[in-house]
Amino acid sequence: MSKRNLLSYIIISLKGVAMGAADVVPGVSGGTIAFISGIYEELITSINGLNFSKFKVLKNEGFKNFWRAINGNFLLALFTGIFISVFSLAKLISWLLVNQPILLWSFFFGLVFASIFFVARAIEKWNLGTLTAFVFGATIAYYITTLPPTENSQSLIYLFFSGALAVCAMILPGISGAFILVLLGSYKTILDAVHQRELLIIATVAVGAVFGLLSFARLLKWMFENYKNSTLALLTGFILGSLNKIWPWKRVLETKIFGKKVIPVNEVNISPFKFEGDNQLLFAILIALLGFCVIFILERLAVTSKK
Repeated sequence: MSKRNLLSYIIISLKGVAMGAADVVPGVSGGTIAFISGIYEELITSINGLNFSKFKVLKNEGFKNFWRAINGNFLLALFTGIFISVFSLAKLISWLLVNQPILLWSFFFGLVFASIFFVARAIEKWNLGTLTAFVFGATIAYYITTLPPTENSQSLIYLFFSGALAVCAMILPGISGAFILVLLGSYKTILDAVHQRELLIIATVAVGAVFGLLSFARLLKWMFENYKNSTLALLTGFILGSLNKIWPWKRVLETKIFGKKVIPVNEVNISPFKFEGDNQLLFAILIALLGFCVIFILERLAVTSKK
């Protein structure tokens, strides 16, 4: 890996900001942003490198070599951007979800739709294997978006695996970690635990998340090293299938209250012309085109940061 300068790390932090903003929206994955901004494989490799052998480097060779071995500058820049985004943009995006949902979903729909072409372009050769992986990924992602949420659960073992699955979803393009928690019935329990500072539940979910992150990153790294084209096709399918969740015009059939948030748990996609109220069609199309164009801006940033 070539040596990066300060501007490169600022750009990585901005990509982290974009990832954090996406993760705040239920149904949009920060992994999609990581992929289209050109840092996905480095992120997976860096996470996969966080193992006990690196602590031997810390003990035997000192902090400087340890920090270089774990790609510390990259991880610090990226997660700094993510945390800044989550804490600074969460309220704004939550407000937009309530007050301007069509325009917000339109932006992300355009962004995610464009990313399908971007990721598919990285596939060097299409054959029966890659096509099968693509269809399988699209089918699984679409099916997940149609599942009803389960009842709330407070079992620590269940919460452990909820944290593991959610964090896996967060680093998968197309699938939202927050949406997985809603499906599993763990969203309210975890949200309440954070508000009420129930450390046992928080620690259980955190350990599950670390377990899921490290184990899943290893699997993804192995897949990229051995079946890169099929893996890219699978991820492209995930992104395509997730579009069902972020279609801007919906009719909400049922909602549930999770903490202070009202989240739709049963909704159907409808035509903008059948939408009851202002469908904001012209503005929605313009915002979707803006989201589409953002992909190419992120691509240019990815090229710039590699120079």
